[in-house]
Amino acid sequence: MSELGANGPIVVVGGGQAGSLLALYLAHQGHEVEVYESRPDLRRVDIDAGRSINLALATRGFVALGDVGLAETVDAITVPMAGRMVHADGEVTFQPYGLDSDDVIHSVSRSDLNAILLDAAEATGRVTTHFEHWCHRIDFDRMVLTFSPFGAIDDVTEVPFGTVFGCDGANSEIREDVLRANGGHRTIEPLDHGYKELTLPPSAGGGFRIDPHGLHIWPRGEFMLIALANPEGDFTVTLFMPNTGPDSFETLVDADAIEAFFTKWFPDFAPLVPDLAQQFLTNPTGSLATVRTTGWSVDDRALLVGDAAHAIVPFHGQGMNLAMESCRLLDRELRRSPDDIAAAFASFEANRKPDADAIADMALENYVEMRAGVIDPAYLLARELALELERRHPDRVAARYGMVMFTTMPYGAVKERAERQKEVYTALTTDITALDDVDFELAARLVDQLGPLPEWQ
Repeated sequence: MSELGANGPIVVVGGGQAGSLLALYLAHQGHEVEVYESRPDLRRVDIDAGRSINLALATRGFVALGDVGLAETVDAITVPMAGRMVHADGEVTFQPYGLDSDDVIHSVSRSDLNAILLDAAEATGRVTTHFEHWCHRIDFDRMVLTFSPFGAIDDVTEVPFGTVFGCDGANSEIREDVLRANGGHRTIEPLDHGYKELTLPPSAGGGFRIDPHGLHIWPRGEFMLIALANPEGDFTVTLFMPNTGPDSFETLVDADAIEAFFTKWFPDFAPLVPDLAQQFLTNPTGSLATVRTTGWSVDDRALLVGDAAHAIVPFHGQGMNLAMESCRLLDRELRRSPDDIAAAFASFEANRKPDADAIADMALENYVEMRAGVIDPAYLLARELALELERRHPDRVAARYGMVMFTTMPYGAVKERAERQKEVYTALTTDITALDDVDFELAARLVDQLGPLPEWQ
Protein backbone atom coordinates (compact mmCIF):
# COMPACT_ATOMS: atom_id res chain seq x y z
CA MET A 1 0.00 0.00 0.00
CA SER A 2 1.12 3.55 -0.68
CA GLU A 3 -0.03 7.14 -0.53
CA LEU A 4 -0.41 9.30 -3.62
CA GLY A 5 2.89 11.03 -4.33
CA ALA A 6 4.88 8.82 -1.96
CA ASN A 7 6.89 7.23 -4.76
CA GLY A 8 7.52 10.26 -6.95
CA PRO A 9 5.90 13.26 -8.65
CA ILE A 10 2.19 13.32 -9.47
CA VAL A 11 1.80 14.02 -13.18
CA VAL A 12 -1.38 14.76 -15.12
CA VAL A 13 -1.06 14.30 -18.88
CA GLY A 14 -3.58 16.55 -20.61
CA GLY A 15 -4.63 20.03 -19.62
CA GLY A 16 -8.17 20.06 -21.00
CA GLN A 17 -11.32 20.10 -18.90
CA ALA A 18 -10.66 16.72 -17.26
CA GLY A 19 -6.94 17.23 -16.68
CA SER A 20 -7.17 20.75 -15.29
CA LEU A 21 -10.15 19.87 -13.07
CA LEU A 22 -8.42 16.75 -11.76
CA ALA A 23 -5.28 18.77 -11.01
CA LEU A 24 -7.44 21.22 -9.07
CA TYR A 25 -9.05 18.42 -7.05
CA LEU A 26 -5.61 16.97 -6.27
CA ALA A 27 -4.31 20.38 -5.24
CA HIS A 28 -7.25 20.74 -2.87
CA GLN A 29 -6.15 17.46 -1.30
CA GLY A 30 -2.77 19.09 -0.65
CA HIS A 31 -0.77 17.49 -3.48
CA GLU A 32 1.80 19.07 -5.76
CA VAL A 33 0.88 18.37 -9.40
CA GLU A 34 2.68 18.73 -12.74
CA VAL A 35 0.35 19.08 -15.75
CA TYR A 36 1.64 18.46 -19.28
CA GLU A 37 -0.44 19.60 -22.26
CA SER A 38 0.42 18.91 -25.91
CA ARG A 39 -1.16 22.12 -27.26
CA PRO A 40 -0.07 25.73 -26.74
CA ASP A 41 -1.59 27.69 -23.87
CA LEU A 42 -5.15 28.42 -25.04
CA ARG A 43 -5.21 31.51 -22.85
CA ARG A 44 -2.65 33.04 -25.21
CA VAL A 45 -3.18 31.24 -28.54
CA ASP A 46 -6.47 30.56 -30.38
CA ILE A 47 -6.52 26.79 -30.86
CA ASP A 48 -10.26 26.30 -31.44
CA ALA A 49 -10.45 27.14 -35.14
CA GLY A 50 -13.25 25.17 -36.77
CA ARG A 51 -13.82 22.53 -34.11
CA SER A 52 -15.52 22.03 -30.73
CA ILE A 53 -16.01 25.69 -29.91
CA ASN A 54 -18.67 25.37 -27.23
CA LEU A 55 -20.10 22.71 -24.99
CA ALA A 56 -23.25 21.89 -23.02
CA LEU A 57 -22.66 22.12 -19.28
CA ALA A 58 -25.25 20.27 -17.17
CA THR A 59 -25.80 19.44 -13.50
CA ARG A 60 -23.06 16.80 -13.26
CA GLY A 61 -20.49 19.30 -14.44
CA PHE A 62 -21.80 22.07 -12.20
CA VAL A 63 -21.69 19.82 -9.12
CA ALA A 64 -18.00 19.14 -9.79
CA LEU A 65 -17.34 22.84 -10.35
CA GLY A 66 -19.09 23.56 -7.06
CA ASP A 67 -16.71 21.18 -5.29
CA VAL A 68 -13.75 23.31 -6.34
CA GLY A 69 -15.46 26.66 -5.84
CA LEU A 70 -15.97 27.59 -9.49
CA ALA A 71 -19.70 27.11 -10.14
CA GLU A 72 -20.58 30.81 -9.94
CA THR A 73 -17.54 31.88 -11.93
CA VAL A 74 -18.39 29.53 -14.78
CA ASP A 75 -22.13 30.23 -14.63
CA ALA A 76 -21.36 33.87 -15.40
CA ILE A 77 -19.95 32.99 -18.84
CA THR A 78 -22.71 30.60 -19.91
CA VAL A 79 -25.92 31.02 -21.89
CA PRO A 80 -28.77 29.01 -20.26
CA MET A 81 -31.02 26.96 -22.54
CA ALA A 82 -34.42 25.83 -21.23
CA GLY A 83 -35.38 23.49 -24.05
CA ARG A 84 -35.15 22.52 -27.69
CA MET A 85 -36.18 24.89 -30.47
CA VAL A 86 -37.24 22.46 -33.20
CA HIS A 87 -37.20 23.80 -36.76
CA ALA A 88 -39.51 21.66 -38.91
CA ASP A 89 -42.12 22.20 -41.63
CA GLY A 90 -41.49 25.93 -41.72
CA GLU A 91 -42.25 26.38 -38.02
CA VAL A 92 -40.24 26.58 -34.80
CA THR A 93 -41.60 24.63 -31.82
CA PHE A 94 -40.28 24.95 -28.28
CA GLN A 95 -39.92 21.70 -26.29
CA PRO A 96 -38.97 22.46 -22.65
CA TYR A 97 -36.42 20.15 -21.07
CA GLY A 98 -38.38 19.68 -17.89
CA LEU A 99 -41.12 20.94 -15.57
CA ASP A 100 -38.88 23.11 -13.43
CA SER A 101 -37.56 26.50 -14.55
CA ASP A 102 -34.16 25.38 -13.22
CA ASP A 103 -34.07 22.50 -15.70
CA VAL A 104 -31.66 24.18 -18.09
CA ILE A 105 -28.41 23.30 -19.75
CA HIS A 106 -25.71 25.89 -20.28
CA SER A 107 -23.86 26.68 -23.46
CA VAL A 108 -20.27 27.47 -22.56
CA SER A 109 -17.12 28.23 -24.51
CA ARG A 110 -14.72 25.31 -24.36
CA SER A 111 -11.67 27.55 -24.25
CA ASP A 112 -13.14 30.01 -21.71
CA LEU A 113 -14.09 27.17 -19.36
CA ASN A 114 -10.69 25.54 -19.80
CA ALA A 115 -8.97 28.86 -19.06
CA ILE A 116 -10.93 29.27 -15.80
CA LEU A 117 -9.94 25.77 -14.70
CA LEU A 118 -6.26 26.30 -15.57
CA ASP A 119 -6.19 29.65 -13.78
CA ALA A 120 -7.80 28.16 -10.67
CA ALA A 121 -5.44 25.19 -10.62
CA GLU A 122 -2.36 27.37 -10.95
CA ALA A 123 -3.70 29.83 -8.36
CA THR A 124 -3.50 27.10 -5.71
CA GLY A 125 0.29 27.37 -5.90
CA ARG A 126 0.43 23.57 -6.12
CA VAL A 127 -0.09 23.07 -9.89
CA THR A 128 2.48 23.77 -12.59
CA THR A 129 1.41 23.55 -16.23
CA HIS A 130 3.78 22.76 -19.10
CA PHE A 131 2.45 23.44 -22.58
CA GLU A 132 3.55 22.02 -25.96
CA HIS A 133 4.62 18.78 -24.31
CA TRP A 134 3.24 15.75 -26.12
CA CYS A 135 3.48 12.54 -24.11
CA HIS A 136 4.07 9.58 -26.38
CA ARG A 137 5.45 6.93 -24.03
CA ILE A 138 5.33 5.64 -20.47
CA ASP A 139 8.24 3.53 -19.30
CA PHE A 140 6.98 1.67 -16.24
CA ASP A 141 10.33 -0.03 -15.67
CA ARG A 142 12.22 3.25 -15.36
CA MET A 143 9.18 5.24 -14.16
CA VAL A 144 9.64 8.02 -16.70
CA LEU A 145 7.37 9.74 -19.22
CA THR A 146 8.72 10.72 -22.62
CA PHE A 147 7.65 14.09 -24.02
CA SER A 148 8.31 15.92 -27.28
CA PRO A 149 6.96 18.98 -29.03
CA PHE A 150 3.94 17.62 -30.91
CA GLY A 151 5.09 15.58 -33.89
CA ALA A 152 8.82 16.07 -33.17
CA ILE A 153 9.43 12.62 -31.73
CA ASP A 154 13.23 12.98 -31.86
CA ASP A 155 13.25 16.04 -29.58
CA VAL A 156 12.82 14.11 -26.35
CA THR A 157 12.39 15.15 -22.71
CA GLU A 158 12.09 12.52 -20.01
CA VAL A 159 10.16 13.27 -16.83
CA PRO A 160 10.07 11.01 -13.75
CA PHE A 161 6.76 10.20 -12.13
CA GLY A 162 5.34 8.36 -9.16
CA THR A 163 1.74 8.37 -10.38
CA VAL A 164 0.51 9.53 -13.79
CA PHE A 165 -3.08 10.37 -14.66
CA GLY A 166 -3.83 10.00 -18.37
CA CYS A 167 -6.29 12.77 -19.27
CA ASP A 168 -5.16 13.18 -22.87
CA GLY A 169 -8.50 12.59 -24.54
CA ALA A 170 -10.21 10.12 -26.84
CA ASN A 171 -7.09 9.77 -28.97
CA SER A 172 -4.90 9.18 -25.92
CA GLU A 173 -1.32 8.36 -26.78
CA ILE A 174 -0.54 6.83 -23.40
CA ARG A 175 -3.57 4.56 -23.23
CA GLU A 176 -1.82 1.77 -25.13
CA ASP A 177 1.11 1.74 -22.70
CA VAL A 178 -1.30 1.51 -19.76
CA LEU A 179 -3.26 -1.32 -21.39
CA ARG A 180 -0.09 -3.13 -22.39
CA ALA A 181 1.11 -3.00 -18.80
CA ASN A 182 -2.10 -4.24 -17.23
CA GLY A 183 -3.38 -6.63 -19.92
CA GLY A 184 -6.46 -4.52 -20.58
CA HIS A 185 -8.05 -3.70 -23.89
CA ARG A 186 -10.01 -1.01 -25.65
CA THR A 187 -12.59 -1.00 -28.41
CA ILE A 188 -13.24 1.87 -30.79
CA GLU A 189 -16.72 1.92 -32.29
CA PRO A 190 -16.71 4.44 -35.16
CA LEU A 191 -19.98 6.05 -36.19
CA ASP A 192 -20.54 6.30 -39.93
CA HIS A 193 -21.62 9.91 -39.42
CA GLY A 194 -19.33 12.91 -39.02
CA TYR A 195 -19.72 16.56 -38.12
CA LYS A 196 -18.85 20.03 -39.38
CA GLU A 197 -18.85 23.12 -37.18
CA LEU A 198 -19.92 26.54 -38.47
CA THR A 199 -20.58 29.96 -36.96
CA LEU A 200 -23.82 31.91 -37.20
CA PRO A 201 -22.69 35.52 -36.72
CA PRO A 202 -24.44 38.08 -34.52
CA SER A 203 -26.73 40.68 -36.06
CA ALA A 204 -25.32 43.96 -37.29
CA GLY A 205 -26.13 45.56 -33.95
CA GLY A 206 -24.43 42.76 -32.02
CA GLY A 207 -27.53 40.89 -30.89
CA PHE A 208 -28.67 37.31 -31.40
CA ARG A 209 -30.26 36.46 -34.75
CA ILE A 210 -32.27 33.61 -33.21
CA ASP A 211 -33.47 32.89 -29.66
CA PRO A 212 -30.36 32.19 -27.52
CA HIS A 213 -32.21 30.38 -24.74
CA GLY A 214 -32.88 27.14 -26.57
CA LEU A 215 -30.89 24.42 -28.25
CA HIS A 216 -31.88 24.86 -31.89
CA ILE A 217 -32.37 21.62 -33.82
CA TRP A 218 -33.18 21.16 -37.49
CA PRO A 219 -34.08 17.41 -37.54
CA ARG A 220 -34.02 15.88 -40.99
CA GLY A 221 -34.24 12.14 -40.39
CA GLU A 222 -30.77 10.90 -41.28
CA PHE A 223 -29.00 14.16 -40.47
CA MET A 224 -29.49 17.30 -38.42
CA LEU A 225 -28.21 20.79 -37.72
CA ILE A 226 -27.92 22.16 -34.18
CA ALA A 227 -27.02 25.62 -32.85
CA LEU A 228 -25.89 26.75 -29.38
CA ALA A 229 -25.57 30.40 -28.41
CA ASN A 230 -22.38 32.13 -27.28
CA PRO A 231 -22.43 35.17 -24.97
CA GLU A 232 -21.00 37.40 -27.72
CA GLY A 233 -24.16 37.03 -29.84
CA ASP A 234 -22.97 34.36 -32.26
CA PHE A 235 -23.96 30.68 -32.38
CA THR A 236 -21.85 27.58 -32.74
CA VAL A 237 -23.63 25.49 -35.37
CA THR A 238 -22.92 21.82 -36.05
CA LEU A 239 -24.06 19.70 -38.96
CA PHE A 240 -24.17 15.98 -38.18
CA MET A 241 -24.68 13.72 -41.18
CA PRO A 242 -23.56 10.48 -42.87
CA ASN A 243 -20.05 10.37 -44.26
CA THR A 244 -21.23 8.70 -47.49
CA GLY A 245 -24.47 8.45 -49.45
CA PRO A 246 -26.88 10.79 -51.26
CA ASP A 247 -27.02 13.49 -48.56
CA SER A 248 -23.60 13.18 -46.99
CA PHE A 249 -20.27 14.87 -46.55
CA GLU A 250 -18.90 13.14 -49.64
CA THR A 251 -21.44 15.01 -51.82
CA LEU A 252 -20.78 18.49 -50.38
CA VAL A 253 -17.51 19.20 -52.14
CA ASP A 254 -18.00 22.64 -53.72
CA ALA A 255 -19.81 25.91 -53.07
CA ASP A 256 -22.69 25.18 -55.44
CA ALA A 257 -23.47 21.82 -53.81
CA ILE A 258 -23.21 23.29 -50.31
CA GLU A 259 -25.48 26.24 -51.05
CA ALA A 260 -28.05 24.03 -52.78
CA PHE A 261 -28.07 21.58 -49.87
CA PHE A 262 -28.57 24.24 -47.19
CA THR A 263 -31.19 26.10 -49.24
CA LYS A 264 -33.17 22.87 -49.66
CA TRP A 265 -32.95 21.48 -46.14
CA PHE A 266 -32.35 24.55 -43.93
CA PRO A 267 -34.00 27.48 -45.74
CA ASP A 268 -34.48 29.54 -42.55
CA PHE A 269 -30.83 29.09 -41.55
CA ALA A 270 -28.90 29.52 -44.82
CA PRO A 271 -29.64 33.26 -45.30
CA LEU A 272 -28.28 34.04 -41.83
CA VAL A 273 -24.70 32.99 -42.73
CA PRO A 274 -23.37 34.97 -45.72
CA ASP A 275 -20.08 33.04 -45.88
CA LEU A 276 -21.67 29.63 -45.34
CA ALA A 277 -19.94 27.84 -48.23
CA GLN A 278 -16.55 29.35 -47.38
CA GLN A 279 -16.84 28.25 -43.73
CA PHE A 280 -17.95 24.78 -44.80
CA LEU A 281 -15.01 24.30 -47.14
CA THR A 282 -12.48 25.77 -44.68
CA ASN A 283 -13.48 24.04 -41.44
CA PRO A 284 -12.49 20.40 -40.92
CA THR A 285 -14.94 17.51 -40.95
CA GLY A 286 -14.76 15.70 -37.63
CA SER A 287 -15.16 12.00 -36.99
CA LEU A 288 -17.29 10.40 -34.27
CA ALA A 289 -16.63 7.25 -32.26
CA THR A 290 -17.28 5.58 -28.93
CA VAL A 291 -14.21 4.37 -27.01
CA ARG A 292 -14.66 1.72 -24.32
CA THR A 293 -11.69 0.63 -22.22
CA THR A 294 -11.15 -2.15 -19.73
CA GLY A 295 -8.07 -1.78 -17.53
CA TRP A 296 -7.89 1.87 -16.58
CA SER A 297 -5.03 1.56 -14.10
CA VAL A 298 -1.60 0.06 -13.44
CA ASP A 299 -1.52 -0.64 -9.68
CA ASP A 300 -0.84 2.74 -8.02
CA ARG A 301 1.28 4.12 -10.86
CA ALA A 302 -1.17 5.10 -13.58
CA LEU A 303 -4.85 5.76 -14.20
CA LEU A 304 -6.82 6.76 -17.30
CA VAL A 305 -9.43 9.48 -16.65
CA GLY A 306 -12.06 11.13 -18.83
CA ASP A 307 -12.14 10.52 -22.58
CA ALA A 308 -8.92 8.50 -22.40
CA ALA A 309 -10.94 5.87 -20.53
CA HIS A 310 -14.45 6.44 -21.85
CA ALA A 311 -15.09 8.63 -24.91
CA ILE A 312 -18.67 8.99 -26.13
CA VAL A 313 -20.46 10.64 -29.04
CA PRO A 314 -21.80 14.16 -28.30
CA PHE A 315 -25.53 13.63 -28.76
CA HIS A 316 -26.51 13.77 -25.10
CA GLY A 317 -24.23 16.69 -24.28
CA GLN A 318 -22.53 14.53 -21.67
CA GLY A 319 -18.94 13.95 -22.80
CA MET A 320 -17.49 16.77 -20.71
CA ASN A 321 -20.02 16.27 -17.91
CA LEU A 322 -19.12 12.57 -17.76
CA ALA A 323 -15.41 13.42 -17.53
CA MET A 324 -15.93 16.09 -14.87
CA GLU A 325 -18.12 13.78 -12.80
CA SER A 326 -15.44 11.09 -13.13
CA CYS A 327 -12.95 13.52 -11.58
CA ARG A 328 -15.36 14.16 -8.71
CA LEU A 329 -15.91 10.47 -8.04
CA LEU A 330 -12.19 9.73 -8.32
CA ASP A 331 -11.54 12.44 -5.74
CA ARG A 332 -14.03 10.66 -3.48
CA GLU A 333 -12.27 7.31 -3.93
CA LEU A 334 -8.85 8.83 -3.20
CA ARG A 335 -10.14 10.44 -0.02
CA ARG A 336 -11.68 7.15 1.09
CA SER A 337 -8.46 5.19 0.56
CA PRO A 338 -5.61 7.69 0.89
CA ASP A 339 -3.10 5.03 1.94
CA ASP A 340 -4.02 2.46 -0.74
CA ILE A 341 -4.04 4.19 -4.11
CA ALA A 342 -4.12 0.97 -6.10
CA ALA A 343 -7.33 -0.03 -4.32
CA ALA A 344 -8.82 3.42 -4.94
CA PHE A 345 -8.03 3.15 -8.66
CA ALA A 346 -9.50 -0.34 -8.91
CA SER A 347 -12.66 0.70 -7.06
CA PHE A 348 -13.01 3.77 -9.27
CA GLU A 349 -13.00 1.69 -12.45
CA ALA A 350 -15.27 -1.01 -11.02
CA ASN A 351 -17.88 1.57 -10.06
CA ARG A 352 -17.49 3.98 -12.97
CA LYS A 353 -17.11 1.77 -16.03
CA PRO A 354 -20.72 0.46 -16.02
CA ASP A 355 -21.96 4.05 -15.87
CA ALA A 356 -19.60 5.17 -18.65
CA ASP A 357 -20.84 2.33 -20.85
CA ALA A 358 -24.46 3.21 -20.05
CA ILE A 359 -24.16 6.88 -21.08
CA ALA A 360 -22.25 5.81 -24.20
CA ASP A 361 -25.28 3.74 -25.19
CA MET A 362 -27.75 6.50 -24.32
CA ALA A 363 -25.76 9.07 -26.31
CA LEU A 364 -26.06 6.93 -29.44
CA GLU A 365 -29.79 6.50 -28.84
CA ASN A 366 -30.23 10.24 -28.37
CA TYR A 367 -28.83 10.92 -31.85
CA VAL A 368 -31.79 9.09 -33.37
CA GLU A 369 -34.13 10.99 -31.05
CA MET A 370 -32.67 14.37 -31.99
CA ARG A 371 -32.48 13.92 -35.76
CA ALA A 372 -35.86 12.14 -36.14
CA GLY A 373 -37.72 11.47 -32.88
CA VAL A 374 -38.40 15.09 -31.94
CA ILE A 375 -40.88 15.35 -34.85
CA ASP A 376 -42.35 11.84 -34.59
CA PRO A 377 -45.97 11.86 -33.26
CA ALA A 378 -45.45 8.70 -31.18
CA TYR A 379 -42.34 10.16 -29.56
CA LEU A 380 -44.08 13.46 -28.86
CA LEU A 381 -47.03 11.72 -27.21
CA ALA A 382 -44.73 9.59 -25.04
CA ARG A 383 -42.76 12.69 -24.08
CA GLU A 384 -45.94 14.57 -23.17
CA LEU A 385 -47.06 11.60 -21.07
CA ALA A 386 -43.67 11.37 -19.34
CA LEU A 387 -43.86 15.02 -18.27
CA GLU A 388 -47.45 14.60 -17.06
CA LEU A 389 -46.54 11.51 -15.03
CA GLU A 390 -43.55 13.35 -13.61
CA ARG A 391 -45.88 16.17 -12.58
CA ARG A 392 -48.28 13.73 -10.89
CA HIS A 393 -45.68 11.34 -9.42
CA PRO A 394 -42.43 13.30 -8.92
CA ASP A 395 -40.92 10.62 -6.65
CA ARG A 396 -41.61 7.84 -9.15
CA VAL A 397 -41.13 9.25 -12.67
CA ALA A 398 -38.54 11.44 -14.36
CA ALA A 399 -37.83 11.70 -18.05
CA ARG A 400 -34.60 10.01 -19.11
CA TYR A 401 -33.24 13.28 -20.48
CA GLY A 402 -33.87 14.96 -17.15
CA MET A 403 -32.26 12.16 -15.15
CA VAL A 404 -29.16 12.39 -17.34
CA MET A 405 -28.90 16.17 -17.52
CA PHE A 406 -30.34 17.51 -14.25
CA THR A 407 -29.34 14.93 -11.63
CA THR A 408 -26.29 12.93 -10.57
CA MET A 409 -28.13 9.60 -10.54
CA PRO A 410 -25.68 6.91 -11.73
CA TYR A 411 -25.93 6.60 -15.50
CA GLY A 412 -26.44 2.85 -15.27
CA ALA A 413 -29.39 3.31 -12.91
CA VAL A 414 -30.80 5.97 -15.23
CA LYS A 415 -30.59 3.67 -18.24
CA GLU A 416 -32.28 0.79 -16.39
CA ARG A 417 -34.98 3.08 -14.97
CA ALA A 418 -35.64 4.71 -18.35
CA GLU A 419 -36.13 1.31 -19.96
CA ARG A 420 -38.71 0.34 -17.31
CA GLN A 421 -40.49 3.67 -17.67
CA LYS A 422 -40.58 3.26 -21.45
CA GLU A 423 -42.52 0.03 -20.96
CA VAL A 424 -45.08 2.01 -18.95
CA TYR A 425 -45.35 4.72 -21.62
CA THR A 426 -45.81 2.11 -24.33
CA ALA A 427 -48.51 0.30 -22.37
CA LEU A 428 -50.39 3.55 -21.81
CA THR A 429 -50.14 4.99 -25.35
CA THR A 430 -50.80 1.95 -27.51
CA ASP A 431 -53.68 2.70 -29.92
CA ILE A 432 -54.18 6.27 -28.73
CA THR A 433 -53.07 9.60 -30.20
CA ALA A 434 -53.75 12.17 -27.47
CA LEU A 435 -52.85 12.63 -23.81
CA ASP A 436 -56.55 13.01 -22.90
CA ASP A 437 -57.08 9.37 -23.90
CA VAL A 438 -54.58 8.01 -21.36
CA ASP A 439 -56.01 5.84 -18.57
CA PHE A 440 -54.46 7.64 -15.61
CA GLU A 441 -55.88 5.21 -13.06
CA LEU A 442 -53.93 2.43 -14.77
CA ALA A 443 -50.98 4.80 -15.03
CA ALA A 444 -50.98 5.33 -11.26
CA ARG A 445 -50.86 1.59 -10.63
CA LEU A 446 -48.05 1.04 -13.15
CA VAL A 447 -46.05 3.96 -11.82
CA ASP A 448 -46.43 2.75 -8.23
CA GLN A 449 -44.83 -0.55 -9.26
CA LEU A 450 -41.71 1.31 -10.41
CA GLY A 451 -40.76 2.24 -6.87
CA PRO A 452 -38.74 5.37 -5.94
CA LEU A 453 -36.36 6.99 -8.39
CA PRO A 454 -32.64 6.18 -8.09
CA GLU A 455 -30.70 8.18 -5.53
CA TRP A 456 -28.17 10.83 -6.55
CA GLN A 457 -24.47 10.16 -6.05
